[in-house]
Amino acid sequence: MPSIQVELGDNSYSIVVNQGILGETGELLRSRTNSKKVIVIADAFVSTRYGHEVMEGLSNAGFDSHITEVPSGEEHKSLEWFGRLHDQLVSHRMDRTSTLIALGGGVIGDLAGFVAATYMRGISYVQIPTTLQAQVDASVGGKTGINHPKGKNLIGAFYQPELVLIDVATLKTLPSRDVRAGFIEVIKHGVIMDVPLFNQIEENLDAILNLDAEILINVIAKSCADKAEVVANDEKENRLRMTLNYGHTFGHALEVVTDYNVFRHGEAVAIGMNCAAQLSCNIDMLPLADMKRQKKLIKRAGLPTKLPPEVRPDMLLDAMYLDKKAKGGKLHLVLPTRIGEVEIRDDIDDSDVLYAISQCIGDA
Repeated sequence: MPSIQVELGDNSYSIVVNQGILGETGELLRSRTNSKKVIVIADAFVSTRYGHEVMEGLSNAGFDSHITEVPSGEEHKSLEWFGRLHDQLVSHRMDRTSTLIALGGGVIGDLAGFVAATYMRGISYVQIPTTLQAQVDASVGGKTGINHPKGKNLIGAFYQPELVLIDVATLKTLPSRDVRAGFIEVIKHGVIMDVPLFNQIEENLDAILNLDAEILINVIAKSCADKAEVVANDEKENRLRMTLNYGHTFGHALEVVTDYNVFRHGEAVAIGMNCAAQLSCNIDMLPLADMKRQKKLIKRAGLPTKLPPEVRPDMLLDAMYLDKKAKGGKLHLVLPTRIGEVEIRDDIDDSDVLYAISQCIGDA
């Protein structure tokens, strides 16, 4: 089965990608840990579908395992649930040799990963992401965290897993909208660093959206390999890793001004990528043909490219400055120069940003 290595010295780990391997969780974990006790922290919705399969695999491999569920939803990535999960680890007498497994989407991965990073100053953990966005983005790179009432992901740590286990079969139970929204992260990797991946997506988009297992495994593995390369060269987001934020500065601001209840995260990022490409084209960094090529692919994937008419340019810009990606009073914008290459700019005039935003407002 495809396996990608994230090279981080003593913190290196593998990403395994295949179909129908949740039942092999115990065997895959046993070869990578000396743990005897395992606790699975699972999204409650995901647990009803896949919890039994994972637990049976752990039992068959000889692990003493327990499962605890967290209700679905971003609001549970909180200090309250952070504390509740620590209580669960204490009650099950987990120790420094125990392993935690995060089973679910990005919310569970962030929350459970931060619990693992802080329980007894850090225990080993495994990511089993069950959404496309989590598989190609949130589960790779060791970002963990919870939300504060004043902001998203303000409390957290960089903490790498022992293993990432990706079973593409879990995508078959996702709503189509969620699959499409998650797929923007794959397109993003193509735009920022991987022309062959972008070409492959263009050529095989229908099969990908129909969840053809063979092409999905290949594309997800390539996307993970791209992110692994970036993380290996910049684990703590000093510079290079910031390129992974392409589309996110605009997109996160859009989520803020629409109170997180209009767009999926991936949909907001898709619009953000279009805004960033429009800006880059306006200031003669990006050829018009490449901007149109990206926009066409995003639309073919069934994702939005336009800001809603009620979003004013000044509203979005203000929210962009409040985002944690703004540093020293400056916006750090990831802008494409061609398909497969981006630059980080902190010298773009606000008037240029406002104009690009205005061009991306519409109904289509």
